[in-house]
Amino acid sequence: MSAPQAELEPPATDLITLTRHILSRQQALGEGATGDLTLLLVGIQVTSKYIASNVRKARLINLVGLAGAENVQGEDQKKLDVLSNDIMVNALRASGKVAVMVSEEIDEAILVKGSKGTYCVVFDPLDGSSNIDAGVNVGTIFGVYKVREGSSGSVDDVLRPGSEMVAAGYTMYGSSCNLILTTGQGVDGFTLDESLGEFILTHPDIQIPARGKIYSFNEGNASHFYPPVTDYLHSIKFPANNKPYSARYIGSMVADVHRTLLYGGIFGYPDDKKSKDGKLRMLYEAFPMAFITEQAGGVATTGTQRILDIVPSSIHGRCPVFLGSKDDVEDVKKFYADWDSDKKWTAPEA
Repeated sequence: MSAPQAELEPPATDLITLTRHILSRQQALGEGATGDLTLLLVGIQVTSKYIASNVRKARLINLVGLAGAENVQGEDQKKLDVLSNDIMVNALRASGKVAVMVSEEIDEAILVKGSKGTYCVVFDPLDGSSNIDAGVNVGTIFGVYKVREGSSGSVDDVLRPGSEMVAAGYTMYGSSCNLILTTGQGVDGFTLDESLGEFILTHPDIQIPARGKIYSFNEGNASHFYPPVTDYLHSIKFPANNKPYSARYIGSMVADVHRTLLYGGIFGYPDDKKSKDGKLRMLYEAFPMAFITEQAGGVATTGTQRILDIVPSSIHGRCPVFLGSKDDVEDVKKFYADWDSDKKWTAPEA
């Protein structure tokens, strides 16, 4: 006699798409909302779909490998880097809502001539692209500023603390395509339903656990770490309770932060004896991820100061990053507080 079959749940009929979600946030603002940010974010989701499609087909349409040039960071550009950057720039320019753009792949800020846009967008079009040939998750990171009152759009409009961003997010391209977004009212996660061509709300109101069990550091640099980082890592690998943390490091910031956001723990890329400012760029990596982390109830610090309080002096400036569960990041801050050294990182003066 066969076992009774469980009744299948019918598919949901009240889907909350990313567009619907953004529009509902706009309506909640009332008559003061112009709709400009809504149109801008809708444009970003379209670019995410297009990039996702190309990432999945990269090997088939000859988009893997080097493009034969270096970006401003001195890193070899992948073909997908260049394509993703062009997709982002063209879509944002076409939205008519952007006055200034800063991309990891371009030396100078892009000032959109003749634009009446009131927003600035900073972005890394394809984070983690060095791993693309191995099929590792990669992603797009973005942050949005409002143009200063009275400005027609200049570099000064983005050389501001991350706390002044009005929106931030990232799209992760992997086994599924996930877009994480905050407009300063919490963090929501969406998953691309390819059959519909729409991002569907699947992770509403994401909250990072107060403490996790995973740490994510590039320990290949351990010989260069300063004492606070070395001592902190020793404390979680050899704890008094004999319950060590697990190590998980992918090497793609989007993937490592996404896991930290959902499972808790800590992600860190500190400054060290080799890289005096760390590796991660403030404007389009550290600031957006710090904004998302704080909106989800976590903490983001350089070890000695809140990341979102830093005033950048250049569009490609770097800073140390520790972010994740509140209790875990506070532990790191204690090790830095006990460290008496002139090596403590401070932001370069403008």
